[in-house]
Amino acid sequence: MTSATDRSRSPRYLLLLSVGALGVVYGDIGTSPLYAMREAFHAASDLAVTRANVFGVLSLMFWALVLIVSIKYLVFVLRADNSGEGGIMALTALILPPNRRIKVRGVHRALILLGLFGTALLYGDGMITPAISVLSAVEGFEIVAPSLEAWVVPISIVILVALFAIQKTGTGTVGAVFGPVMIVWFATIGILGAIQIVSDPGVLAAVNPLHAVRFVASQPKLAFLALGAIFLVATGSEALYADMGHFGRRPIRVGWAFVVFPALILNYFGQGALILGNPDAIDNPFYRLAPGWALLPMVLLATAATVIASQALISGAYSLTMQAVQLGFLPRVDIDHTSPREVGQVYVASINWVLMFACIGLVLAFRSSSNLAAAYGVAVTSTMVITTLVLYRVARERWGWSRFKAGSIMAVFLAVDLAFFAANVIKIPAGGWFPLVVGAIIFVIMTTWRRGRRDLSLEMRQGQVSIERFIDSIAQHPQRRVPGTAVYLIREPGFVPPAMLANLRHNEILHETIVLVTVRAANVAKVAQARRATVHDLGDSFYQVILDYGFMEEPDVPRALASIVDTEFGFDPSDASYFLGKESVVVKPGSGLHAWRSRLFSFLHRNSSSAAVQFSLPSDQVLEIGIQVRM
Repeated sequence: MTSATDRSRSPRYLLLLSVGALGVVYGDIGTSPLYAMREAFHAASDLAVTRANVFGVLSLMFWALVLIVSIKYLVFVLRADNSGEGGIMALTALILPPNRRIKVRGVHRALILLGLFGTALLYGDGMITPAISVLSAVEGFEIVAPSLEAWVVPISIVILVALFAIQKTGTGTVGAVFGPVMIVWFATIGILGAIQIVSDPGVLAAVNPLHAVRFVASQPKLAFLALGAIFLVATGSEALYADMGHFGRRPIRVGWAFVVFPALILNYFGQGALILGNPDAIDNPFYRLAPGWALLPMVLLATAATVIASQALISGAYSLTMQAVQLGFLPRVDIDHTSPREVGQVYVASINWVLMFACIGLVLAFRSSSNLAAAYGVAVTSTMVITTLVLYRVARERWGWSRFKAGSIMAVFLAVDLAFFAANVIKIPAGGWFPLVVGAIIFVIMTTWRRGRRDLSLEMRQGQVSIERFIDSIAQHPQRRVPGTAVYLIREPGFVPPAMLANLRHNEILHETIVLVTVRAANVAKVAQARRATVHDLGDSFYQVILDYGFMEEPDVPRALASIVDTEFGFDPSDASYFLGKESVVVKPGSGLHAWRSRLFSFLHRNSSSAAVQFSLPSDQVLEIGIQVRM
């Protein structure tokens, strides 16, 4: 019999995963040909469509894909997996201290904060990508029939509403068609580009980096302006890394080497050959590649491809939210798992509707992909710079690289990242401010929640009674015990839960068996089942259970307790009552946070999802006890 490991290494299984990666991982970067070449010449309004300029732009595009995607991300960044998961949040988790109580300072703290800000910026990217992708595809209808120009925005909004409306069904429902559609997409754009290259094969000489050097040296100002748009060819790199956990490194690399990279290069160079023969085609060189009879099918295929590209970013926002909640950087939200097999397939309704209204607002405000391109790139280049900086720390601490090796390699990547970042900074007044504002708001929420939770824990720890002292007191002054099991959830082991003290004070009873449960989120994506639970018999039918979960896992306390194999600890889920402390935060003057951040934390805490939902507790067995905390 063939094992799962053997199947995962078989050529057939690798092929299936590679096809799946084409649909999920490469949707964003694969639809960049819709607008990248056009925007490279529009960004520098005085850039003439001459052979030298076209060769210079193509050379920069080619080497951007080679250096950023092929080398930086596929060779180095994909190595920085967190239990198989990728993304800026997973990368940041690799440098978080294993003990949450450990305070980090200096450069280490700055890198963690930068990682959080990079995570926050991806939400802005998740708002812009669906809007610009769908707009750029639907704009093809203007070429089919110029009279449809007024319908571009309404059609785009309808597609976006439909896209977000089906999210609750789960990506698995529509995921089966993603790969095949993207194979058709990449084959089509590659063939269209190759046909055009045949008319001017000399355009392939642009792979020579000297053309990029001469272009930048001869007209540095215009080249700098064009660089901000040329970066659009690599905007899906962070999404590529974030979706690594779904497929693994090898299928992603295979898909890039044998399908995506060749198709993109053929199409970009085909667009270059087209505008060299017909400079007027720069108004929309992607659609001008298609013959007249194929224009409408091409628009429909592009629309399908952009929906798929948008899906990857939307799903990424859900996963990012789940990771941030588990790591303690965002308040609890209702998270629906849409697949019984894939833990990473989740749906977050609150994030879904925020993204939808933001996308619609962007379409209404900017009205064209060219206008929206000004807002695109700032968030991605910022995140890429942050990824390189955090990766240096990972290389030093996790991979054991020397300072020289890590520094020299990351310095090359940082130089490329900063060049594109600088070229995109000038877009801030024209719309680049939007993802920065979104990122800043989410960053403030994340840091406020993290700090507020820490201060709340410190406040609740004051006056707490150790569980050993409490059990000794019970032995000396016996309390009435009632049949059944009481499960109390407490943040830190070793202390008496405030909910239990309140229950004892008001009802003057204790259950026959008492289980104190602490759920901890590890800085890894998944925790092995064998390492999930640690049980301590405290005596007098008191048990302390510590459950460890990764940030990509959904805590299920009843199931974890029932699965514990211990001769002394017998747990019957149907016989248990779950007690939760419902803290009511009252902000007092002189608290650790500024007044406005204290009010923000109080608002977030008040509106966070119930702990019963987060820990999968049966609703008919949960009792919440109100506790007022002044902080």
